[in-house]
Amino acid sequence: MIERTLLLRRLVTMVGFALMVALATLFHQADEAAAQQPAADVPAELALEGGRVPGAAIGPQASSDMWRAIRDGSVGRVQGLNPQAGLMIQSEGDNWRAIRNGPLKNYGVWILLGMIGLLAVFFLLRGRIRIASGWSGIMIERFNGLDRFAHWLTATTFVVLAITGLNVMFGRYLLLPLVGPEAFGTITLAGKYAHNYLALPFALGLLLMLVLWIGHNIPNRHDVIWLLKGGGIFSRNAHVPARKFNAGQKVLFWLVILGGFSLVLSGIALMFPFQMDLWASTFGFLGNLGLDVPLAVTPMMEMQLSTLWHGVVALVMIAVILGHIYIGTIGMEGAFSAMGSGKVDLNWAREHHGLWVDEQEGRRSTRPPEGGAEGAAAPAE
Repeated sequence: MIERTLLLRRLVTMVGFALMVALATLFHQADEAAAQQPAADVPAELALEGGRVPGAAIGPQASSDMWRAIRDGSVGRVQGLNPQAGLMIQSEGDNWRAIRNGPLKNYGVWILLGMIGLLAVFFLLRGRIRIASGWSGIMIERFNGLDRFAHWLTATTFVVLAITGLNVMFGRYLLLPLVGPEAFGTITLAGKYAHNYLALPFALGLLLMLVLWIGHNIPNRHDVIWLLKGGGIFSRNAHVPARKFNAGQKVLFWLVILGGFSLVLSGIALMFPFQMDLWASTFGFLGNLGLDVPLAVTPMMEMQLSTLWHGVVALVMIAVILGHIYIGTIGMEGAFSAMGSGKVDLNWAREHHGLWVDEQEGRRSTRPPEGGAEGAAAPAE
């Protein structure tokens, strides 16, 4: 009885094993047959052949063709809300990174160091520009309180914006090794907030200066003479007559106004990404003039161009302002008080802005004295 039971178990085991082998063989043959035949809903020419993908997942092209198209910037369809997600690889990013980390930083360093070196050489050769006739002891008002407020609002915000912007561009090479990653991260984060929030008062300062001083910065014939003589700064006793702003100050004024508002616009585009089409509009306008410019500007290209432009204009303006700071402090005797107290020495004013002094004295000489008849002469300062 026991032997029969064991024999029966062995027989069942052998039959089960045989069935398993048979089923495995059938499944394997079915897979091979399916691999040789195209799917029911797939055309025969899209069946697996050579480098084609099973099921025609990417069509008749090889995977290398697909990745090449993605690398070239082909945009796919996505179900998300952000259409930019359909762009897997943005190849222009390589060009942007190469320009920013290459020419922009390299030339930027040379521009700034070159300006500092030029000012140092000029100071050594020319020295401080003195008041040739000496101090008179008589002070006249050159800028009122509103003028000085506009100047210092723009100046102080620009200095902070310049320092924080330079940290973004060069900080990891200069500041990070000195203070370490934790302190550098804290400084950079604080600088980011300062850079963003001080952009508004900087823009207000530019607008205020434009309204207050645009009338004094219209070019005239005296500016041509001033430029031809180099403003007299290369000759110790050769001073060129000028009105309230000479040609050099007018050039600075328009550089600050145009460059400053350009920084504001590109900065707004960076603070609110993918919301503006400044470059597309600019290229469209230039294209209508017949210039060969790229007319197809994607939102990502807008951001990249704005970043590069913001950096280029900022570096040029920083170099220009370094020259302005030099002239207004150690470079020229008596110049700082113009924006310090608002008053300058009469002899300084005569030597650098003689026509403006004549205008001021002419107005005072025709002003009626208190209690006197209109038109009576009054002594000039």
